[in-house]
Amino acid sequence: MEALYLQNNKLLQEVQNNLGRLERAHTAEEVTEIENELQARIEDVITGCDRLDILVNKEPPNRRASAKLRVDQLKYDCQHVQSAMRNIQSRRYTREEDERAREALLTTNFVANNSSSTSIHMDAELQQHQNLQNSHRQMDDLLTHGSSIIGNLRDQRGMLKGVHKKMLDVANTLGLSNTVMRLIERRTTQDKVILYGGMVLTLVIMFFIWKYFA
Repeated sequence: MEALYLQNNKLLQEVQNNLGRLERAHTAEEVTEIENELQARIEDVITGCDRLDILVNKEPPNRRASAKLRVDQLKYDCQHVQSAMRNIQSRRYTREEDERAREALLTTNFVANNSSSTSIHMDAELQQHQNLQNSHRQMDDLLTHGSSIIGNLRDQRGMLKGVHKKMLDVANTLGLSNTVMRLIERRTTQDKVILYGGMVLTLVIMFFIWKYFA
């Protein structure tokens, strides 16, 4: 199990280190090649995590809880890397859309009217278009970031539930007192309040930002 864990952790580190290459890529061929390479490694990590879940159940009872926590952390890191990769792709799509819109605007053929004295204020229109595109891009970034935050909070909530269950199992094994058990449950309740409060606050902030830019 240890060898498989180290192998998957190394793959995940390689993906994280190569995200910068994806963001700096210029040609479509280069982007496609790097994306396929990173996606293949991520799929290998996901497959490895599934195998690790099976191997965890075969660990001795005194090491099973610790091994489960390590595998859960590896899964969380994999989800974090996937989210970062999606953010890079979203920013690239936005840049490409901006370039297409700018190119279409600059290559538009305007036909003069009968007065032949019409002056086209290209600079002002281009500036207005760029401002609208910037606002659109900022809103996309905020929504993507907010979605990433909510996803991370949801993942952390799942991890906290798993950790709580493992702690209860370990506590029962070690014969901890009922007082310590109540303290653990009280802390879990506080963590839930903080989690839901953070999610509500994030949604409120995103709503006000949307109202402001709309």
